[in-house]
Amino acid sequence: MSAVLPNGAIHAAGAVCWRLIDGKMNVLLVHRTVYGDVTIPKGKVDPGETLPQTAVREIEEETGLAVALGVPLGESRYSLGNGREKIVQYWAAEVHPEEIQRSTFVPNSEIAAIEWVTIKKARSYLSYAQDVEIIDAFAELVDRGVTTTFALIALRHGKAVTGSSWAGPDSTRPLTERGVAQAVELVPTVAAWRPRRIVSSTATRCITTVAPLAAATGIPIKRTELFSQDAFEQGVADVRAGIGKRIRSRKTAVICSHGPVLPEILHEIALATGSTFGLYIEEASHLDIGSFSVVHLSRENPSAGILGIETYRPSV
Repeated sequence: MSAVLPNGAIHAAGAVCWRLIDGKMNVLLVHRTVYGDVTIPKGKVDPGETLPQTAVREIEEETGLAVALGVPLGESRYSLGNGREKIVQYWAAEVHPEEIQRSTFVPNSEIAAIEWVTIKKARSYLSYAQDVEIIDAFAELVDRGVTTTFALIALRHGKAVTGSSWAGPDSTRPLTERGVAQAVELVPTVAAWRPRRIVSSTATRCITTVAPLAAATGIPIKRTELFSQDAFEQGVADVRAGIGKRIRSRKTAVICSHGPVLPEILHEIALATGSTFGLYIEEASHLDIGSFSVVHLSRENPSAGILGIETYRPSV
């Protein structure tokens, strides 16, 4: 499960962790022991990891905070002393009071201290210009009033047996061995956004695709004909009603559906949030099997439009 990563570069991921302190926006910086610098929490990708997995793991290792990712903030690129390029992907990550209480941080050989500071102070405090650029990207969200977000994760089911080789109804086609592997692989990446709901077409191939995620998170699968291919092709699916419900709930949700239905799902998300249409929506909706697009929306004001979309594809 991965986005496309350039070969030869060193990849890393992190997040601008944020919270309100006495009504003022604060972000979390780390004081690194070895380098004697001040930076944003981040770290290198471990073998087999995706960038969202890396971001969540590194933040917990460096700060003791278990966070869910929010809106992507972009990437920084810079050359290392050995001439190799380092590319770091960042997200926003809201930190709630209960996560602060559960933090396991103690000063160690890697991180000497963690510090909550205002955005203004962060700009003058950070050791590297590329980190300031990421803080500036986050500050734009703050200025727009769209820092608190949720995501709708549009997922295409894993590889299923072909219709020509299946004697039963199309809706009962099972996943192949490859499809099962895709379903298992997506779990830790999707979990980085900490979904609260799992919604699936009633087709076996969709339900089986989200079954490992449901098992890992303890979230029950809500089965619905609203996103089924059979209902869609018969003209009786109500994608608009299904998307409207998900947006009104303002909770991060996984929606597992089919290739022909996904463009309509993305179309309805755009309509329901007053988003401008463009190639970015079309690209996010045409997913390969086992792939998904994460659509970020403002929890306070969903009508602010789509704040970002990122797409991930399986490695198997």
